[in-house]
Amino acid sequence: MTDKMQQNNPEREKALNVAMQNIEQKFGKGSIMKLGDRPKVSGSNTISTGSLSLDIALGIGGVPRGRVIEIFGPEASGKTTLALHIIAEAQKNNGIAAFIDAEHALDPNYAKNIGINIDELIISQPLKKAI
Repeated sequence: MTDKMQQNNPEREKALNVAMQNIEQKFGKGSIMKLGDRPKVSGSNTISTGSLSLDIALGIGGVPRGRVIEIFGPEASGKTTLALHIIAEAQKNNGIAAFIDAEHALDPNYAKNIGINIDELIISQPLKKAI
């Protein structure tokens, strides 16, 4: 079969649609889709992560503007780096950002190198017993 014939094969399309529906039922709406079917991104309500592929995977083009965002994961998985990239993107667009440094590990020089205006960054470093 040629590629064109495979694309127009109704049985193949039906099987693909059934498989995609099963995945969506099991894992939730938006868990699988054709890239061309993704929701249109409204940039005004989101802040880019600095990574186009992650922005697309999040489904809305980044993280929601005006919300508290928690980034969770194992040690050394890139949580702080991701948060700093989001903060840098927010600041590029005249936004105000706050960083809660629960681990007391924020490196101001690293933040500055990523593009953060550290003089404008709001930071909280709560005591361990407060967490």
